[in-house]
Amino acid sequence: MKEIELLAPAGDLEKLKIAVVYGADAVYLGGPEFSLRSGASNFSVEELKEGTAFAKERGVKVYVAINSFIHEEEVPLLKEYIDSIRRIPFDAYIVSDIAALLLVKEENSEKDIHLSTQANTTDHKTARCFNELGVKRVVLARELSLSEIRSLRDNTPKELEIEGFVHGAMCISYSGRCLLSKAMTGRDANRGDCAHPCRYKYNLVEEKRPGEYYPVMEDQRGTYVLNSKDLNMLSYIPELYEAGITSFKIEGRMKSIFYVASTVSVYRKAIDSFLKDKGSYHLKEEWLNEISKASHRQYTTGFYIPENEKEREDINTSGYSRDYTIIGIVKEENSEGKVLIEQRNKFVKGDEIEIMGPFRDVFHETVLDMEDIEGNRIQDAPHPQQLLYLTTRLPLKPYDILIKRKEK
Repeated sequence: MKEIELLAPAGDLEKLKIAVVYGADAVYLGGPEFSLRSGASNFSVEELKEGTAFAKERGVKVYVAINSFIHEEEVPLLKEYIDSIRRIPFDAYIVSDIAALLLVKEENSEKDIHLSTQANTTDHKTARCFNELGVKRVVLARELSLSEIRSLRDNTPKELEIEGFVHGAMCISYSGRCLLSKAMTGRDANRGDCAHPCRYKYNLVEEKRPGEYYPVMEDQRGTYVLNSKDLNMLSYIPELYEAGITSFKIEGRMKSIFYVASTVSVYRKAIDSFLKDKGSYHLKEEWLNEISKASHRQYTTGFYIPENEKEREDINTSGYSRDYTIIGIVKEENSEGKVLIEQRNKFVKGDEIEIMGPFRDVFHETVLDMEDIEGNRIQDAPHPQQLLYLTTRLPLKPYDILIKRKEK
């Protein structure tokens, strides 16, 4: 069987490290410009050097997105940016615009080129054309069914890699190419600055009755006719693989480290199980439970399975399910058995919490004792970002994440 690449989002340096240690085969990220997630913290040139070194030391690939659409005045700026990072040993660029593709070939030809989903590749003729232009991998449009992907795979060169999204947020517009945000707020979704107007609440107004607003759906929380559920293909790993997708991509450069850790950890376990059993797949209920703890909307299989398409639109709510919250991340363990953590949300002595870590199952723990950084005993931790020492029954390791069920 061919290997499956698990590709994870890295919105900043911390998320890159989390994705790497929790089992990603590759990460994708962007700089402060030319990337379609300007709301993420993103990477300076120095951070890209550090992040690439961290990933490479652990055998993980790094892909840099320059996948916004380029305006005329930006062509020389993009050329300068490519030149500023060309000597960093990341593995590939992700591009949408032909200008970006050509500039990469001119300025940094030793790097691979991946074609972004933003280029909305939906057929084998288009895929072959981009392959002839130098594209090594196509990130398919999200609007394709598994049968369409299978046909595309059968009619393209075997050396052309196929990448597809398997988890995360879905855009209401075709391959994310939305004009609504720019029209309503001046923030251009095609340049990484989407205001997410598809999540707004809308009402219907009849032109002869100004000021009279009618909700499109009867719901006490508002109207969400443009809303999409989140993609979740954990149950369909064999079908994705058989269709020809060998890079499984998780959306979420703007999501939390809890989201990155949980999705990467669960998909790592599922993919490894599938490959180990040579195509036999046994979905575990615990995987579904774990992947649902991080903040998410209701789940869908998107366009992959046509008979499921009616469940894609979410007309009930644009809200997230947030049953758990991250309360801390382990920084180091000292010689006395106390664990140094960086707090992220409030918790108190005696709280029942859960611990998740790389390549192991989640386990439950009780906060037995807490000290501040000077060694003074404390009963609660109300201030996020401070460093604390915890005493726990089981040893913890750096990058372990502490989570707690939110109080109703």
